Amino acid sequence: MKKQKSLRVTLFLSLPFLLIPLLIANSPKTYDVVILNGQIVDGTGNPWFLGDIAIRNDRIARIAPAGQLKDLGAKERINAHGLVVAPGFIDIQSHSRGAFLLGDGRVISKVTQGITTEILGEGWTDAPVNEKILATYGDIPQEIKKLAMTFTGPRGFNNWLEAMQKHGISANVGSFLGAATVRIYVKGEAMGSPTNEEIKEMQQLVRNAMEDGAFGIASALIYPPGSFAATKELIAMSEAMVPYGGVYITHLRSEADKFLEGLDEAITIGRKAGVPVEVYHLKAAGRRNWHKAELAIARIEAARDEGLDIGADMYPYIAGSTGLAACLPPWASADGKLLENLKDPEIRAKIKQDILHPKTEWENLGALATPEGIMILGLYKPENKKYTGQRLAEIASDMGKDWIDTIIDLILSEQQGIGTIYFMMTDDNLKLQMQQPWIKFGTDASGEDPEKPQGLVHPRSYGTYPRILGKYVREDRTMKLEEAIRKMSSAVTNRLFIKDRGLIREGYYADVVIFDQKTIGDRATFDNPHQVSVGVHHVFVNGTAVVKNGQHTDAKPGKIVRGPGYIKQ
Repeated sequence: MKKQKSLRVTLFLSLPFLLIPLLIANSPKTYDVVILNGQIVDGTGNPWFLGDIAIRNDRIARIAPAGQLKDLGAKERINAHGLVVAPGFIDIQSHSRGAFLLGDGRVISKVTQGITTEILGEGWTDAPVNEKILATYGDIPQEIKKLAMTFTGPRGFNNWLEAMQKHGISANVGSFLGAATVRIYVKGEAMGSPTNEEIKEMQQLVRNAMEDGAFGIASALIYPPGSFAATKELIAMSEAMVPYGGVYITHLRSEADKFLEGLDEAITIGRKAGVPVEVYHLKAAGRRNWHKAELAIARIEAARDEGLDIGADMYPYIAGSTGLAACLPPWASADGKLLENLKDPEIRAKIKQDILHPKTEWENLGALATPEGIMILGLYKPENKKYTGQRLAEIASDMGKDWIDTIIDLILSEQQGIGTIYFMMTDDNLKLQMQQPWIKFGTDASGEDPEKPQGLVHPRSYGTYPRILGKYVREDRTMKLEEAIRKMSSAVTNRLFIKDRGLIREGYYADVVIFDQKTIGDRATFDNPHQVSVGVHHVFVNGTAVVKNGQHTDAKPGKIVRGPGYIKQ
């Protein structure tokens, strides 16, 4: 009798162990993806370690020593032996608004770099909208105008974010509130200081956007009408976002002759408004200003020592890109009358004189880069297409005109902004900036489709992050791999208080990139930019593969990311 009872007890105690394989196969703990034997760089800046990662649904479910997860149930297994597994890269300065709202949403040039989240907003956003905003769009298709009208009212910013997610996007998206958008909403494109009532209206727009999930206010102070905003106006706008944890991020009023003064203005705004400060694409532009890079770094360090939370981002190229009209004085674009002013012989002569002999402080990009350092990209009229990719000096010579008349006539002929590249920086300063602990990385570019290229673009659209990891980490050893990954991931989520992203950590969203550190690199060039980078094998966004074996999967699992002031309504 005792033997029978003992046998029953033994069988009862053994039953769970006999059922373990069956339980694993049918358990809710079965994983969707297991990544095995990877060199994990977790985004903290800590040294890499060998490990396995399991993904379930949209989250990282488990992290274990290498080989520990090989026998567990999984729908897909990836052998990452010899590869780096890192948190997805976060582009703090994206311009993919068009791709996310009106394009196909795949942003191929971005996700093939390993980018899993894009942060919009420099200067302009698609929301909020009113009649003054619509007036700046010119003639647009009725369906686009109808869509824009859904971004009106106090929840306009939220509606815009939700429209992008509903459209279908391969990367996550969030945004700052464009400071120029706020100004146009209240004052149109007019110059001059806002009244007290207009300031109050601006502040309410800021509060609305912060409650909708904006990360803060983003200004672009060399472009009209954003350049019309005085320091006092920007301080007042920034004060409105203090209760929401907002950040003031800015394209400085000058990155060249008045670089340090522009930086001082940003520091003043941060101090007086009581908000953190970020500087977009930190640079000392123009040979005569290259020495200011060290001075700017020292000024940022001094501000930090005094208690101001200030940092910056950058891209790894010696050339920037913006419109050709940026060569013209800002006043020429006041009230949206740039083309009208360029047609007026008297005003045109005044514009030329202001470029050659400026009497006011503005970023004179044409004089800084010189005609030899200006590359024209976006020309679409048949008579102009032959000049695409040429330097302004070559075009002026062919046209038999001086370089300023060439700029004006091209703008009048094209009737559009004309994408342009300005060669103005030095590689030594790029390396110096990369080594600063408060630096982050961004593309300052939109997502592109290499299968349907729309003229030339800056190569940063395709190559920013692989270029850093290939050239500056592997080849030049400017910084360690772990530090570069931190600046591409958790440095941004910490700055913007984005929860559950930016690290390889259990419970975090499964935004993961797998790449080969021996081969990763950029292929895009200024002359031939539409080339995806190499070395990125797999990219997951919210647990879904958007890149598999180097190829886009057409998946669009992107979600909205919001700032700490978000109030769900």
